[in-house]
Amino acid sequence: MAGTLSILPDPPAPPAPIGLIAGGGRLPILVAKGLHEMGYRVHGVGFRNYFDPELPELCDTFKSCALLRVASWGRTLKRRGAQHAIMVGKVDKASVMHSRLRLVRNMPDLTTLRIWFQHLRHDRRSHAVLRVVAEELEKKGVSLIDSTIPIQDQLAQPGVMTIKQPSEEQRADIELVWPLLTELLRLDIGQSLSVRDRDVIAVEAVEGTDRMIVRTGELCKRGGWTLAKGARAQHDRRSDVPTVGVQTLEQLAKHGGTCLAIAAGDVIMLDRIQMIERADELGISIVGVPVTHTPITRTGSTEHEPLIPESSASRD
Repeated sequence: MAGTLSILPDPPAPPAPIGLIAGGGRLPILVAKGLHEMGYRVHGVGFRNYFDPELPELCDTFKSCALLRVASWGRTLKRRGAQHAIMVGKVDKASVMHSRLRLVRNMPDLTTLRIWFQHLRHDRRSHAVLRVVAEELEKKGVSLIDSTIPIQDQLAQPGVMTIKQPSEEQRADIELVWPLLTELLRLDIGQSLSVRDRDVIAVEAVEGTDRMIVRTGELCKRGGWTLAKGARAQHDRRSDVPTVGVQTLEQLAKHGGTCLAIAAGDVIMLDRIQMIERADELGISIVGVPVTHTPITRTGSTEHEPLIPESSASRD
């Protein structure tokens, strides 16, 4: 079930080897650097045509693997002595799941074909895919661990993180849509939505946040809208932790977004300090919304504590 809490294994003590199963983007690079700083040896398995060219140099060993060959990931890491692994990075889910030539292009192994037909034909949501992949890796002797362990300093903080402050209208928009976003996340439809003037403009689905931003810009040409992004309750941190970065800000600026509201402690900010500085340059406010927020209602009143803390978070 989507709401089931996963009890994740603790990481081994350094300098034990840890596997890094990597998709695209900068997040695997930050994780590799963080693991090395903690004293771990890093053995990388990168998805072919996805991983960043810089990544192999940051790993003690590295092997390129096809995306749909789950058994080979486990075998490679087991040979390196890695009994624990972190799985992070971008994968174009739409092209993998919904392309007519998906199986031909990605050449799945027998293990992947089996779990596809046994488990994923009727439920291809992200948490379902992660669960069966984790189970198969466990059979190979490799346990997935919390992917945020080496990058705690990259998680969103509560409060307004930029010098640029959200307008009163944007604060009200966030207050309105955050419960809606929470329900969207519970249903595992997507991780984001956009809002302006107390009206939802767009909802993220399989296309991803960047494409949803483009769609929002087309629908709200006057700009000034807010992007809200969070993580499902009891989110499984073994993979698919919501992530934003400078590219997200560039997309927002290009398509009229001027406020980014993200779940504090649950959303990764790639290169957080640089991201906050770039947001101020672009005139975009970044707001960390406490995930423990629940309206406090009083008898005969609709008052509740503010969703957004007034004080700005430190950049340290």
